[in-house]
Amino acid sequence: MSRDARWKALLELLVDRGRLEVEEAAAELGVSAATIRRDFDGLAEQQMLVRTRGGAVVHGVSYELPLRYKTARRATEKQRVARAVAALVAPGEAVGLTGGTTTTEVARALAVRADLASGTPALTVVTNALNIANELAVRPQFKIVLTGGVARPQSYELVGPLADGVLGQITLDVAVLGVVGLDATHGAAAHDEAEAAVNRLLCERAERVVVAADSTKLGRRAFARICPAGAVDTLVTDTAADPEEVRRLEEAGVRVVTV
Repeated sequence: MSRDARWKALLELLVDRGRLEVEEAAAELGVSAATIRRDFDGLAEQQMLVRTRGGAVVHGVSYELPLRYKTARRATEKQRVARAVAALVAPGEAVGLTGGTTTTEVARALAVRADLASGTPALTVVTNALNIANELAVRPQFKIVLTGGVARPQSYELVGPLADGVLGQITLDVAVLGVVGLDATHGAAAHDEAEAAVNRLLCERAERVVVAADSTKLGRRAFARICPAGAVDTLVTDTAADPEEVRRLEEAGVRVVTV
């Protein structure tokens, strides 16, 4: 197993469990304890975890796993959700896409839709996510609008007043949000306040707002609020969603689609 693969696996285990011991991680990954110690030290140098005596803990209460390490988590569910979200977009519409692993899958699902294979344009995609713009820019039938701004290395999203300036001049048919948490009381949220501000503006510029989130995001809170639950028109999530959380969101006015 390569170092990058080990680091990805270690961070996923750490986010799931909150704490890892060296011997436990070595057994999980089938490598030596010495290798795990070196990996923990390297990840601590990059401030992705905090070293403890004999192991490591997550870095901070509101831990944000870098996007490059999150792509494999709940991949099947995210792809199902993404296909269902992509199906809600009509040809010719202007679509806003925030950053995130699920919204990246939405972009990929849009890219392979047969009815979007041609047009002038078949779709206009506005995004502040560098990776999404990079994937879709090779599709000549899509008009890609990338906001300005300062890039966040955690999520590849552009944030700040330069992004605000572009978004203030456009109108969208639909905004598709990736979120860290969605709660009926506290609304949709992100880890970072600058990302939340750009996502909020995308919502304000859109005729309708769709949240694409796997079931683990429901009922969760995060530091920076994007919008209240009542501002979300549709949530698309997977069938493992807690029925009580679904009920509360529906009572808040959200149409919930499970796939």
